Amino acid sequence: MSCGSSLLLALPDDIFTIVTRTLTPRDVCNLCLCCRSLYALGVSDKVWLTQCNVLDIVPQRDLLEWRKGVSSYRALCQFLVCVQPLIGIWVHQNPELGNVVYVMPGFISVVGCRIIPQELGPLGLEDGPILWAPVFEIVGDADGSAAFFLHGRDKETDYFYPGSLKAVDRTCNVLLLEVEPKQQRNGGKLVHSKSFAHHLDKELSRRICRSDSGISKSERVDGQNASSMVPFNKLSFGDRRKLLDIVTSQVRLKVPESANGLLFASVTGGNDDEKFRQDMVYLCERRSLLMQMYKLGGVCNDGEDDPLMHPPDPTQLDLSEIRKSLDRSSGFRSSLLNGGNDNGWTHCSSNKKKTLTGYFRDSLKQILGKSNSSISSSNRQNSKNSSSSGENSNKHAQLHEFLRTGDTIGLTLHASSVRLSFYRAWPNMHDSRFALYKLPMHAPAVGQEYAGLWGGTFGWPPGKPSEEKPGKALFFLLLSYEESQGKRQLIGTKILEGTHYVLHPNGSAMFIVNINEPSHEAFPWDTDGDSHPLDVRQAFTGEGIANGYGFRYPGSRPGSLFVIQDELLAFIWKESKAVLTMQRLNLQELLKKGERVPALPPIANFSYLTKSYSNVFAGFTNTSNGLSSPR
Repeated sequence: MSCGSSLLLALPDDIFTIVTRTLTPRDVCNLCLCCRSLYALGVSDKVWLTQCNVLDIVPQRDLLEWRKGVSSYRALCQFLVCVQPLIGIWVHQNPELGNVVYVMPGFISVVGCRIIPQELGPLGLEDGPILWAPVFEIVGDADGSAAFFLHGRDKETDYFYPGSLKAVDRTCNVLLLEVEPKQQRNGGKLVHSKSFAHHLDKELSRRICRSDSGISKSERVDGQNASSMVPFNKLSFGDRRKLLDIVTSQVRLKVPESANGLLFASVTGGNDDEKFRQDMVYLCERRSLLMQMYKLGGVCNDGEDDPLMHPPDPTQLDLSEIRKSLDRSSGFRSSLLNGGNDNGWTHCSSNKKKTLTGYFRDSLKQILGKSNSSISSSNRQNSKNSSSSGENSNKHAQLHEFLRTGDTIGLTLHASSVRLSFYRAWPNMHDSRFALYKLPMHAPAVGQEYAGLWGGTFGWPPGKPSEEKPGKALFFLLLSYEESQGKRQLIGTKILEGTHYVLHPNGSAMFIVNINEPSHEAFPWDTDGDSHPLDVRQAFTGEGIANGYGFRYPGSRPGSLFVIQDELLAFIWKESKAVLTMQRLNLQELLKKGERVPALPPIANFSYLTKSYSNVFAGFTNTSNGLSSPR
């Protein structure tokens, strides 16, 4: 045994645990491989509890409760490392009022919560409940593996849509809802699916199909290798949408009443340990129920736990069922997926006329489709800047090429890292991907004291509706710093707007101030809403958003940003004297005492791609009457 190992083994357990705080989980695993003695030390719960604490995702009180649902702290750390990159704020361009999904810890899980565009109630931001809807959950199993559940609602009924979580990129900035074929692992039980892939490979190898002209010969050759899978984003938008529709309709599970409650512990005042324990008991039972549904495809009653009564993997569908669904879908047929013979395949020699006619018909549709796609993309500025993310709209993979790489197919959540371009702090996004985009968040630091998420309303005093306006539109702004033309700027980017009808584009800058140029404007009020004197600490010169050349191209007007005590900011437009007051937000705490509302249908609930200028996420009507900008 080396001298270094001897010194480590001679350390008391508590000291060894302190030493491992400087190591990453991967380093601890590598340390365990050195020798048997270090392995025994490295797998201890003390070491891995320390690693869980270092990740700083949940407080230790929660970690102690989470440990009851997993086999070890090592398994718990494995799950936390997996989901850590997902925690944060995710957005989409549509609808323009704002599409904000905050991923936060649940119970041995992380939960994606959509913040509903809304008005501020009479209790204000701190005391009033914020409205939110569930989007997805990622739940940890006893061994540290992760299960994905998409939330959705159909015909007044809530459903889970179980799927798998692909390997999470540590620097992920895009969340993609996809469908993925998989090879069977249960010894060949899916005979029909196996013949599906076999016949397709055989057919592709013995004939040249002219409908494959959109894919190069090298891609077709590589595609015959099962290890070379066609990415989901290479399919056309229509094929992707149809696959998602079919898979979600067949894997969905009705949410039991007992699982339709808390998704995370509620906020308790003071040291209400009893309420915390009650929440933990419920959340533990709910998680067990979810994992049972994930593994068995539903709720198993007593005495009905025979594994032969359940599919081997309820999240996966036999491709033969997908083929039947595609056959029933009008306008969604392929010459390789439909045939006149008994086994479903047509030989080229016996169907030349039909194939030739179909080729010209399909080619014409493809040309028209590409033309429409080109016109649409040329009218959108964002699609120019997003071409680097890997989707070529002019060349789509064929559906059969995608399906033949597996025996089963299922829903997946793919957290990947792509090259994104930004305009100020807002990412340029694809308008045809079922995706959410992560906003880069910077913690306050020296020189960046105001970075982070802020919420606010128009009017003074801040945060409290008046008798004239019982409801104030709630705005969420991401404040970030940027160097431009040698000047250091603070930018307030709008990511959520609670008006009845959107006033300004999603992702636009509500204000831009130069933090090196102090403002000499006087703050118009001397007291706050409770008649307490104000202490205006700093003021900066800048410009605020205003009505410009139509909705898409807003203008700007001069104004000043005032820094007031108690973490309060106020931007005042110089001409109109309109004031936007903001305070720093803790979204996790707000959601814990918030009010849950029903979700949308599953695909739209994840990524709402339709252009909209009103509130599509809530079934209530805002009372705001102002449809024009107050600036």
